[in-house]
Amino acid sequence: MDKENWHPNAYLSCIKNIKLGLRARTRILNVLEKRSMDAKVVAKEAGLHYGVVVHHLKLLEVEKIVERRGVRPFTWILTGVGQKRLLSSS
Repeated sequence: MDKENWHPNAYLSCIKNIKLGLRARTRILNVLEKRSMDAKVVAKEAGLHYGVVVHHLKLLEVEKIVERRGVRPFTWILTGVGQKRLLSSS
């Protein structure tokens, strides 16, 4: 059985965490770790539909993991809240 590596902040306390949601949020968070950007660019780089990205960004915003700034199109940034990735030393 393959064990997927989810981003630590992909787990949310306010909803049921299912594989599809964890996978989408992991992709979104991995993209936002590189740089802040709007939802359209996040969708393109993560390989997800725009509506899916906006839905998950709003869920992440409720838990204060991401924050939107500016005017439309909003720029989404990571807040630094949540768990940090553990890096292996090997």
